[in-house]
Amino acid sequence: MFNITFSNIKKFLHKIIDVLIPVVTVLLLLGIVFGPSAPVVGDIYTNISSILDMLGEDGLLALVSLVIIILYLNKD
Repeated sequence: MFNITFSNIKKFLHKIIDVLIPVVTVLLLLGIVFGPSAPVVGDIYTNISSILDMLGEDGLLALVSLVIIILYLNKD
């Protein structure tokens, strides 16, 4: 019935990532534009901000956001 192999799991995870990358990219951009007080968008922005604050650098959030956006746009 189900053919569960490592390659099938890998294909499934790649499909999930292909959906989540644009969603996170848009939510990060909206979080930058509207700020952390926006519903849902602000939660994503705040969570990523807190994770990056644990790493130490305050300006790292903008850098990581730009890297995510550039990687998505250059995905060809």
